[in-house]
Amino acid sequence: MTEIEHDMIVGIHSIAEAIRNPERQIFEIVTTDEGFQEFKKRSGLKDSEIPLTKVRWLEGHALQEEAKKNYRDLEMEFQRVPSGIFMLVSPINIWEPTWIYQQLESRIPIKILALDQITDAHNGAAIMRTAAFYGVDAILISARGNFGLGPGFSRIASGATEHVKIVRCSALPKTITKIKELGAICIGLSEHATADLGSIDTTKPICLVLGAEDVGMSHAVSRVVDTTISFKPAGKIKSLNVSVAAAIAMEKIFGGI
Repeated sequence: MTEIEHDMIVGIHSIAEAIRNPERQIFEIVTTDEGFQEFKKRSGLKDSEIPLTKVRWLEGHALQEEAKKNYRDLEMEFQRVPSGIFMLVSPINIWEPTWIYQQLESRIPIKILALDQITDAHNGAAIMRTAAFYGVDAILISARGNFGLGPGFSRIASGATEHVKIVRCSALPKTITKIKELGAICIGLSEHATADLGSIDTTKPICLVLGAEDVGMSHAVSRVVDTTISFKPAGKIKSLNVSVAAAIAMEKIFGGI
């Protein structure tokens, strides 16, 4: 497989946040006249912030055909581009775990979200968006068994990828163990847990660990977290979508920090 040399960003808010990100190099904005006017109206960008020299105007059908080519380059299944606009930019930076270690060694109070075996891109993007809302600094994923990035992911994340670092490790249990050694508290979310959140010291850096919706955290990850918590249902449905559970957990753990 050839190395991907660009990201394709879809979604008005995602495009706007990428334009605001000085770390992104903008290659091209492909748009229809109508799509561009809608983008100007809804993006919140000033005219001076939009790189007009990078804009290429196309008719609607031609834009979708151009999008198909880029999906092919990214080796992804084509999805029709909404809003009549997309953007090609330099790839988002994927960080090494050493970035987290350096922050913890420097006693910087960071918020970390670790995702174990969450492979659905819709859930991953929704979690990413909520993480940006709660000021999470980094999302930690394993090199294997994670959601993939792409145009659909960027649209659902609504620009969050520009504000939350994606940290990829080779072995999640080993990385979580190192994070614990450096002083962070690692809290796993499990429907089988009995621990009380009120007993957890939230003055320390926290790593919140979420598992897959159907099987939860892997045994290897469950063994290395400091403690696990759960949400007790008040109604007849006993489980939550993982992105919803993530939002509730972030509100409880990160909301007051």
